[in-house]
Amino acid sequence: MWHIYVLKSLKDGKFYVGMSENPKRRLLDHNSGMTQSTRSRRPFEIIYEEECGDRKIARKKEKYMKSGAGRKFIKQLNPPL
Repeated sequence: MWHIYVLKSLKDGKFYVGMSENPKRRLLDHNSGMTQSTRSRRPFEIIYEEECGDRKIARKKEKYMKSGAGRKFIKQLNPPL
Protein backbone atom coordinates (compact mmCIF):
# COMPACT_ATOMS: atom_id res chain seq x y z
CA MET A 1 0.00 0.00 0.00
CA TRP A 2 1.46 3.36 -1.07
CA HIS A 3 0.90 6.72 0.62
CA ILE A 4 1.58 10.34 -0.16
CA TYR A 5 2.63 12.58 2.69
CA VAL A 6 3.27 16.24 3.35
CA LEU A 7 5.92 17.26 5.85
CA LYS A 8 6.31 20.69 7.39
CA SER A 9 9.75 21.87 8.43
CA LEU A 10 9.70 23.18 11.99
CA LYS A 11 12.85 25.13 11.15
CA ASP A 12 11.69 27.20 8.16
CA GLY A 13 7.95 26.41 7.86
CA LYS A 14 8.27 25.08 4.30
CA PHE A 15 6.63 21.91 3.02
CA TYR A 16 7.96 18.70 1.49
CA VAL A 17 5.75 16.30 -0.49
CA GLY A 18 6.71 12.67 -0.95
CA MET A 19 5.40 9.15 -1.40
CA SER A 20 6.29 5.95 0.40
CA GLU A 21 5.03 2.55 1.43
CA ASN A 22 5.86 3.50 5.02
CA PRO A 23 5.46 7.24 5.74
CA LYS A 24 6.33 6.91 9.44
CA ARG A 25 9.71 5.38 8.56
CA ARG A 26 10.29 8.06 5.91
CA LEU A 27 9.63 10.74 8.54
CA LEU A 28 12.34 9.13 10.68
CA ASP A 29 14.66 9.12 7.64
CA HIS A 30 14.02 12.81 7.00
CA ASN A 31 14.47 13.77 10.66
CA SER A 32 17.66 11.73 11.10
CA GLY A 33 19.33 13.41 8.10
CA MET A 34 19.32 10.34 5.85
CA THR A 35 17.58 12.30 3.07
CA GLN A 36 20.05 14.75 1.58
CA SER A 37 17.44 17.08 0.06
CA THR A 38 15.83 17.81 3.45
CA ARG A 39 18.81 17.48 5.79
CA SER A 40 19.28 21.21 6.36
CA ARG A 41 15.57 21.82 7.08
CA ARG A 42 15.00 19.35 9.94
CA PRO A 43 13.04 18.63 12.08
CA PHE A 44 9.81 17.79 10.27
CA GLU A 45 6.29 16.81 11.24
CA ILE A 46 3.68 15.06 9.08
CA ILE A 47 0.76 17.39 8.44
CA TYR A 48 -1.04 15.27 5.81
CA GLU A 49 -1.04 11.62 4.79
CA GLU A 50 -3.23 9.82 2.26
CA GLU A 51 -3.41 6.13 1.37
CA CYS A 52 -3.35 5.69 -2.39
CA GLY A 53 -3.39 1.98 -3.17
CA ASP A 54 -0.68 1.43 -5.75
CA ARG A 55 2.46 3.31 -6.73
CA LYS A 56 1.02 4.72 -9.97
CA ILE A 57 -1.87 6.42 -8.17
CA ALA A 58 0.46 7.69 -5.44
CA ARG A 59 2.77 9.22 -8.06
CA LYS A 60 -0.16 11.05 -9.72
CA LYS A 61 -1.34 12.42 -6.37
CA GLU A 62 2.21 13.43 -5.41
CA LYS A 63 2.52 15.29 -8.71
CA TYR A 64 -0.79 17.05 -8.03
CA MET A 65 0.33 18.09 -4.53
CA LYS A 66 3.44 19.66 -6.09
CA SER A 67 1.30 21.67 -8.55
CA GLY A 68 -0.16 25.10 -7.89
CA ALA A 69 -3.56 23.69 -6.91
CA GLY A 70 -1.92 21.15 -4.61
CA ARG A 71 0.19 23.83 -2.91
CA LYS A 72 -2.98 25.85 -2.34
CA PHE A 73 -4.60 22.76 -0.75
CA ILE A 74 -1.57 22.29 1.52
CA LYS A 75 -1.64 25.92 2.65
CA GLN A 76 -5.34 25.57 3.54
CA LEU A 77 -4.46 22.58 5.73
CA ASN A 78 -1.92 24.59 7.64
CA PRO A 79 -2.76 28.32 7.65
CA PRO A 80 -0.04 30.72 8.85
CA LEU A 81 -0.32 32.04 12.41
